[in-house]
Amino acid sequence: MNWHAVLTAMLPEHVLLAGIVLLLGMEIASIRPRGPAVLPLAVLTAAVAAAAWLHASGYVAAPFAGQYSADPASSLAKAIVLAFAVPVVLLAREEFERSRFYLLLLASLYGACVILSADSFLTLFLGLELMSLPVYVLVLLAYRRPESAEAALKYLVLSGAATATFLMGASLLYGATGLLALPVFAAALGSGDPLTQAAVVLVIVAFFLKAAVVPFHAWAPDAYEAASVPVTAYMATIIKAAVLLALVRLFGTAPLSLPIVGLIAILPLASIVWGNLAAMRQSSFRRMIAYSSIAHAGYLFYAFLGDGPGRYEAVVFYVLAYGLMNLLAFASLPPSADDAVRDRLDHLRGLFHRAPYAAIMIGIAMLSLAGIPPLPGFIAKFLIFKNVMAAGYTLYAVLGLVASYLGIYFYLRVIQCLFMSPDAQAADRSPSRGAALGASLICLIPAILLAVLPGWVIGRL
Repeated sequence: MNWHAVLTAMLPEHVLLAGIVLLLGMEIASIRPRGPAVLPLAVLTAAVAAAAWLHASGYVAAPFAGQYSADPASSLAKAIVLAFAVPVVLLAREEFERSRFYLLLLASLYGACVILSADSFLTLFLGLELMSLPVYVLVLLAYRRPESAEAALKYLVLSGAATATFLMGASLLYGATGLLALPVFAAALGSGDPLTQAAVVLVIVAFFLKAAVVPFHAWAPDAYEAASVPVTAYMATIIKAAVLLALVRLFGTAPLSLPIVGLIAILPLASIVWGNLAAMRQSSFRRMIAYSSIAHAGYLFYAFLGDGPGRYEAVVFYVLAYGLMNLLAFASLPPSADDAVRDRLDHLRGLFHRAPYAAIMIGIAMLSLAGIPPLPGFIAKFLIFKNVMAAGYTLYAVLGLVASYLGIYFYLRVIQCLFMSPDAQAADRSPSRGAALGASLICLIPAILLAVLPGWVIGRL
């Protein structure tokens, strides 16, 4: 075994593991630092820097041949996922005084990094479980609502169903090919063999469950609503980003057979339509974001209809735009001692008169998620639908575009609450929170870069 390759290729994971060990040691020794988020922030910053260095240097290695490898694409994916966690930790400073949250967060991120470098279904399964198991506890950790236990149970049960479906698909693929390597799945995407097609469908359905695609979305609205704001932000951005970026690695540049095209077109289209329609009726901000994320999962899966070389760019750019805008919205939410009150859309009424900066940030996030130009969300949707049309699926592209217009209504409804409604809580003028302000700036600056220089960003993916 080449220990230098093991240490270098897995450098982001090693940094996370070191942080986990330090936090565990502090917890065992009952050390209560004044700033519990300082160490996790330092660990995440170092892990992001390590992943970015591996990407910039073009480092390629396979320390565990056939199971785990590092390359510039996987290192970039890790850098994105880990960078998304920095605003989440800043938001958590105001809600979690103990290190348990940060321990679970780093453990989940370790699993996310593993799936982004997986070369076999065994490693992919291990990473998915490492990523998912801590999140069940995170939903319950800031227990502020009676619904939290029910939401965590739903997430646990449906994630268990996703795991079983994934394993069944991998088993069938192993039975058909005798291999568990990920390139076997890419080759099977164009196969006409019934057993191989069944295996591919089961694996894709498992990822549908993880990403909350209709009709496998039932866990998302309850889990998002019942969890605390940092946990909801984590599930809506980092979990979804890791799942979709891992799926890009799984699909590669392989062409799709017609049955698989139908599966990847019809269910994501249903997800876009249902997510946008259901979001219109929500009075809870987090529940609305949950249905919004269901619709955006549909857009992201649409990217796999495009030609192989364009999939990677479209998915990575969309994940960047979507993740930054969601985190910006969560970072800018006004505080409240009552979690249920904070979550109501009515709490945003007249926010521009109380906190103009927060209202403008949430407004930018909503307009970008709606796909309004020149914001990054528009460019991300343009890339996906352009690739779908270039691949010859014009009808699916047109239907997706029409369905995307449904989402404009509920995003503009939030804008109306922010700017055009009377100030319903004029007396509640909370001071600005430094951590939340920092989190919003961390999201805003790269979002401006995506909007102003999209070609420069795409050229460096």
